[in-house]
Amino acid sequence: MENLVRPSFQEMHNASNKTLREVFTETHNELVKEGEKWMDTALSYAVVVSLIITVLFAAAFTVPGGNNIEGIPNFLHNVPFTVFITSDALALFSSTTSLLMFLGILTSRYSKKIFWFP
Repeated sequence: MENLVRPSFQEMHNASNKTLREVFTETHNELVKEGEKWMDTALSYAVVVSLIITVLFAAAFTVPGGNNIEGIPNFLHNVPFTVFITSDALALFSSTTSLLMFLGILTSRYSKKIFWFP
């Protein structure tokens, strides 16, 4: 908002004797409430994604069928095993990305001043 309005207009009062900052705060109260709800939602999703990542990580390192003496999986050349490992890796990377996004939301600064000044 600061970049859109001339500095001389920022402290002027309107017909209701309110400054631009006061009008902005009043008209954007609903957005602040919605932002608080999103913070709660992001926290819930972050917990769920953390549990999913834990299961996917365990599945990636304890392969079905076990390993031979050299540490190579027994079902390495079977198509279903390859599909399992590929889908597990894809799920692990996408879940990790989701968790990082939710943590970014949770750690972001959240105040009226942030909405006012870019």
